[in-house]
Amino acid sequence: MFDLVPLAQVPADAVESLLDAAFGSDRHQRTAYRVRLGMAPVPELSFAALERGELVGSIQCWPVALHRDGDTAMPLVMVGPVAVAPQRQNVGIGRALMWRSIEAAPGGTGLMLIGDPEYYAQFGFDAAATRQWRLPGPFEPHRLLARGSAPDAPGIVGPRS
Repeated sequence: MFDLVPLAQVPADAVESLLDAAFGSDRHQRTAYRVRLGMAPVPELSFAALERGELVGSIQCWPVALHRDGDTAMPLVMVGPVAVAPQRQNVGIGRALMWRSIEAAPGGTGLMLIGDPEYYAQFGFDAAATRQWRLPGPFEPHRLLARGSAPDAPGIVGPRS
């Protein structure tokens, strides 16, 4: 059994170690890191899973925006990374973290992420609104997913101005 607590209750170095174990130390080269460059996670939407006091999972959510040519930026929340310790995967920790963040998001918040469409469909994410979005780096368009009031408009997603 695990408990979900605010991510701020966990040492940052423990979260970094978990992320390295889940995604590798080269994870900082991924496009998702470029999208949220210079931003801090949203504390109210970022959580940790603890099992007997040990960190076994985390989720971070980031303030980003969809910037359209000539328009003001439209705020979004980028979900992820969702990390689960390799030895504790496939027991529901990631699902619990996802639902906790979704439930904590204010109504009408546009959520987006880069991930496996088959997995994230269970949380209401799909690529219907993101087909014309661009990111500051390489990505597979079918893996750029949105949920909620994410705008269906061409533009580039990046740090919130």
